[in-house]
Amino acid sequence: MKRVIVWVMLIIMTGAVFAGCGSADTKAPAKKKIVIGLDDSFPPMGFRDDKNNIVGFDIDMAREAVKRLNMDVEFKPIDWSSKEAELNGKRIDALWNGMNITEERKKNVLFSDPYMESKQLIFVLAGSPIKSAEDLAGKVVGVQQASIGEEVVMKDAKLKASLKDFKKYPDCIAAFMDLKTGRVDAVVTDEILGRYYMSKETGKYIAIEKPLGDVGTYGVGFRKEDKELRDKVQTALNEMKKDGTSAKISKQWFGSDIVK
Repeated sequence: MKRVIVWVMLIIMTGAVFAGCGSADTKAPAKKKIVIGLDDSFPPMGFRDDKNNIVGFDIDMAREAVKRLNMDVEFKPIDWSSKEAELNGKRIDALWNGMNITEERKKNVLFSDPYMESKQLIFVLAGSPIKSAEDLAGKVVGVQQASIGEEVVMKDAKLKASLKDFKKYPDCIAAFMDLKTGRVDAVVTDEILGRYYMSKETGKYIAIEKPLGDVGTYGVGFRKEDKELRDKVQTALNEMKKDGTSAKISKQWFGSDIVK
């Protein structure tokens, strides 16, 4: 009887060992994750909807690209004025949120190829006497802090000196709220964002069509040393352009294909 019990125990233990080995062998490896930093108040590129979900053109583009790379994605709202510190401090892996490619930013950030043009326009209330940049003299102008809008105003010494006041906001939503209530006379920001606000309140705002500064481009930003990740994402974006996926996403948000 003792021998029978011993043999039964050995059989059970052996089966457990093989079962354990089998479960270890068949377990799928965890997917790698890319953490994308963004300003979550920058419609229509990346913002929160009425259910507090992060949505937008760049969000849809990023989800599709990361899916093709068989990776998981996390969207992490950050202080946009600290974006390069967040990236190089490795708290995020990429900046994907209507980020303008500039020579200054290239010193600290590795960019994808440009995927969309960016113009800085002046936005005013309908009926405003402001018709051009020259009309901003003696007026209060608002911009988002650390944005290209701020940069183009600061670079134009004559324009900057002519202003009554130059207000910097944490995001463009706050700037447009002050424009709406008359606390600023004009807002300088990306054309795409400004026109989004115009579409939400028809007849409320007017865009001064002549751009301030040079016409720029948007790109996805990575750490300088992350060339492999940058190249993988770029390959996915190229495929999306080729097979029409990026055009489809663009049409959903803008009504036409404006992807470069």
